[in-house]
Amino acid sequence: MAVIWGIPYLFIKIAVGELTPASLVFLRTVIGTALLLPLAFARGDLLALVRQWKWILAYTVVEVAVPWFLVSDAERRVSSSLAGLLIAATPSIGAALAWATAGERLDRRRVGGLMLGFVGVAALVGLDVRADDLGAIVELLVVTVGYALGPAIIARRLSALPSLGVVAASLAITAIVYAPVGIAQLPGTLPSGSVILAVAVLAVICTVVGFLLFFPLVAEVGSARATVITYLNPAVALALGIAVLGEPLTFGIAVGFVLIVLGSVLATWRAAPRETAGATEERGAARYRRAQGRAQTD
Repeated sequence: MAVIWGIPYLFIKIAVGELTPASLVFLRTVIGTALLLPLAFARGDLLALVRQWKWILAYTVVEVAVPWFLVSDAERRVSSSLAGLLIAATPSIGAALAWATAGERLDRRRVGGLMLGFVGVAALVGLDVRADDLGAIVELLVVTVGYALGPAIIARRLSALPSLGVVAASLAITAIVYAPVGIAQLPGTLPSGSVILAVAVLAVICTVVGFLLFFPLVAEVGSARATVITYLNPAVALALGIAVLGEPLTFGIAVGFVLIVLGSVLATWRAAPRETAGATEERGAARYRRAQGRAQTD
């Protein structure tokens, strides 16, 4: 998962060189929908979603429709390395949200991790961001909140539903919403081969394969720990940005990387299992596994 969701920043950067953010989101989701929706329909996974349609919609907004547009728009102004690194603050945001909404206990180590992560973001912004890039930074920080909320919705509200149906429905909803603008903004000529390849990788690997792996991961380890894949995401994004796109390794990125990742590790570290808010996620995970078992039997 860390690799699959560490490479999108490179391919988004390539794609937005010739596509608008709306067109990119539309193409990425319509391809994913075409691949998954027929299979979900054939398995009868869509009918089970009706009773939770409000949470399906909420999940789509915070995990797909809004973040994918904002990341694509931000990467028109900032490097793929910087985008990947800022989104690495997601576990810290997730830990803060778990404390604020579910009463999850934060000991000194986790509080220190939160503070360290936020200092890392501040250092990165202060050392490596120009004033005219601040809008893109705000967009990326909004994305971190959405990516922290998405796994929590999966674990607490959608865990008993078939993952294939949830992913297919989310992609279909997003594709429909973006279709008018996305189609209108498509280029008049066929994009370059590199952009076509980038869209294909984003749609098939980063979207279809990524989500189908992510739901079982949340079911197994819970929403907070599932976000720790972002510990490695920035390393993948940084390495690809430097090696493929020639992006610089600046002092701000180096300092921010260490502080953000270390802060995220400490913020999500649990010394021992606790029967608190995590129990809710564990029950949700158990329901998810039972539902998946029934689906496979059917």
